[in-house]
Amino acid sequence: MTINLICIGKIKEKYIRDGIEEYLKRLSSSIKVNIIELKEFNTDDTSKNMEEEGKLILNQISNDYVVTLEIDGLNIDSVALSEMIFDHYIYNSNVISFIIGGSSGLSDEVKSRSNFKLSFGKMTYPHQLMRLILIEQVYRSFMIKSNSKYHK
Repeated sequence: MTINLICIGKIKEKYIRDGIEEYLKRLSSSIKVNIIELKEFNTDDTSKNMEEEGKLILNQISNDYVVTLEIDGLNIDSVALSEMIFDHYIYNSNVISFIIGGSSGLSDEVKSRSNFKLSFGKMTYPHQLMRLILIEQVYRSFMIKSNSKYHK
């Protein structure tokens, strides 16, 4: 089982890196998680930034099941996310790739390639922090599947 986290930009804050590493360590016996960090574009032209970042994102995807993180996506709970991940693996053998865009958002091309648009609510989060939140939810999905007390 493999999950990719395709992300724009690098993690600058040590506490976020440490949290991500902790969840990756916890997941290492259950699943392979690849974090793919791509270049962030920071020009004054946000459309151009999204377009260039979108090209980089799409180059990382082949037959993957693509889950984009979008404010206007479907807002589900942790149990539903766990079911989505494990249902995918029962019926499909390809990789799940979660996409976290940069500060400008995701290009229309990336959004149209998405198989599932996932929202973590209407609030805006720093994309670096969102990576930590997402990896925690992936870990929680595995704890739900194994009936662990981690998820209450």
